[in-house]
Amino acid sequence: MPSALDIAAQQALAARLRFYRDLGLTELYRRPVDPAQIPSLPTPVLEEPAAAAESAAPMTLTEAEPAYLPEETPIPPRKPFPAPPEVGGIVPPAERLAALRAIQEEIGDCTRCALHAGRNKIVFADGSPTARLMFVGEGPGADEDAQGLPFVGRAGQLLNNMITAMGLKREEVYIANVVKCRPPSNRTPEPEEAHTCSPFLFRQIDVVRPEVLVALGATAATYLLGQKQPLAGLRGRVLSVRGTRLVVTYHPAYLLRDPRQKKEAWADLQIAMRELGLKPPGRG
Repeated sequence: MPSALDIAAQQALAARLRFYRDLGLTELYRRPVDPAQIPSLPTPVLEEPAAAAESAAPMTLTEAEPAYLPEETPIPPRKPFPAPPEVGGIVPPAERLAALRAIQEEIGDCTRCALHAGRNKIVFADGSPTARLMFVGEGPGADEDAQGLPFVGRAGQLLNNMITAMGLKREEVYIANVVKCRPPSNRTPEPEEAHTCSPFLFRQIDVVRPEVLVALGATAATYLLGQKQPLAGLRGRVLSVRGTRLVVTYHPAYLLRDPRQKKEAWADLQIAMRELGLKPPGRG
């Protein structure tokens, strides 16, 4: 049985997996190997060089033992994404706050998936119900779980700076996540968890009716679009979700780990600004 990884190795592996997740690589496979299928090799007999030369006979290709090629275990096909709910009707701006509260009340003290077991608070959303711009993240972290608001930790501070750079205030936008309960150790939500929670997100989008959605990271983009694609293939263009324009960029937590990508994220936000007709605030 392989020995367990020490704490440092576990932390390094977890950091590497988070890095791959931010790049959109969310499924890694390890093919199982059945030891019984591996043929045992005969123990070689070592002879003296002279004796070996005398007893050796020329070997033809037909006499050689065939190379052992283990049979590959097929990778199971991905389960299709469930169909999202139909786009809801237009809610008048004056009624949107009440409509969002109704969704929140329907969620209640949710126990629909396993994430409820470890949460402290459900993180519904934050911001204006009539926002022109909406941000969608992956799920709450420790700070969000404690306060019940999305993006209030270090990543939230960076998101606030990004919003300010766009010439907006946090209270002018709407912020939500794919899942509303914190996954253990901030891991990526499991598909069953995301599929259980995302219909509420879609209903929030339908109520707010933002002109532009910004998906923060690969997980948000995956569940908004209903399919997995590399983040690099989604950035730099305008997509469509539920009749709303969608721009994809990096998650702020990823930018904290790799600040070199902030320039690329700013380029993505400028696409959203262009779609909204916004110009960055002047610097005096």
